[in-house]
Amino acid sequence: MSDPRTNDRIRVPEVRLVGPSGEQVGVVPIETALRLAADADLDLVEVAPNSKPPVAKIMDFGKFKYEAAQKQKEARRNQANTVLKEVRFRLKIDKHDYETKTKRAVGFLSQGDKVKAMILFRGREQSRPEMGVRLLQQFAEDIAEFGTVESRPRIDGRNMVMVISPIKNKSEAKAEQNARRAEEKAIRKADKAAGSASAGE
Repeated sequence: MSDPRTNDRIRVPEVRLVGPSGEQVGVVPIETALRLAADADLDLVEVAPNSKPPVAKIMDFGKFKYEAAQKQKEARRNQANTVLKEVRFRLKIDKHDYETKTKRAVGFLSQGDKVKAMILFRGREQSRPEMGVRLLQQFAEDIAEFGTVESRPRIDGRNMVMVISPIKNKSEAKAEQNARRAEEKAIRKADKAAGSASAGE
């Protein structure tokens, strides 16, 4: 991402100006915008160069760059945390075993991780790939609320593999988890307070 144009590098006759607190100043000649920025001891930054006229904001550009870099770092950290978890099936899987594996996959997806569903073919089962496709399609339907198919079933050696992506990304899942924990903590605290109040009566 290249830096936006600032101050004297903004070469347009006029800009739609946004003040330092986000207030709309309106369309002004570039000289006026530069003078207002200088008076406030701040920079004039072109934030929407493709608008007609371009939008420029009066701000502290150094601080803006620092905050943008921090945001990017945070996004990268959340991205890197997505893990590929594996769930293995047999072609002749019983209902209980299938439900257990489905529950486990839902758990992974809810935490923002991808799931690699794998069917292990034994002996003659390899001549029945359509049964594997059917099983994986059924699996995808059963967890559709939590994940979407990223790569369709494909043969990989003696196995068949399909990858499911979570609907929520890692940071959303984490935020939700933290909110749930905070809520439970608040309820416990309230219960405790109510308990001690009734004990003091």
